[in-house]
Parts: sequence; structure tokens; C-alpha cells
Amino acid sequence: MALSKVTSKGQVTIPKPIRDALGLEPGDRVDFRLSSEGEVVMEAATIDLMSLYATLQPSDKSLTLEDMDDAIAEGARGRR
Repeated sequence: MALSKVTSKGQVTIPKPIRDALGLEPGDRVDFRLSSEGEVVMEAATIDLMSLYATLQPSDKSLTLEDMDDAIAEGARGRR
């Protein structure tokens, strides 16, 4: 079991074996959530840029500046 102490600012140090298992490095983000059983689940939330790149698909559709302006205006109207 790896223990950590909560500081007066609510901060904890993630023990090295846990950081290693999650592949965490300084500056990485982590996500905390409560499971339905009341347990705390912590996951690495850092995005791997290569996996993000793989999700991007080139588009055959070219947009004009007018198309972009129209889309922006439509989005702005939807917020009101």
C-alpha cells in the first residue's frame, strides 16, 4: 500500500510506484472521480498528441471565409 499525507492546501504527493504505473511525469494532469461504490478513481488525463493526430481525418470540403463567418454567426445566435 502506498500512503500520502494531505497538506493544508489539500495537496498530496502521488507515490512513485503509482506515478510509474500511470506513466505520470511532472506537468501531467490526472482525473479524479468517485465510482458508484464510493471509491476514488484516479486516471492519467494527459493527451498523447500522436493518438490525437490519429483521430483527425483530412476533409475534402474546402470552406470559404464567408462559410466560416456564417458558421460563427450561427453558433453565436445559438448561445443567446
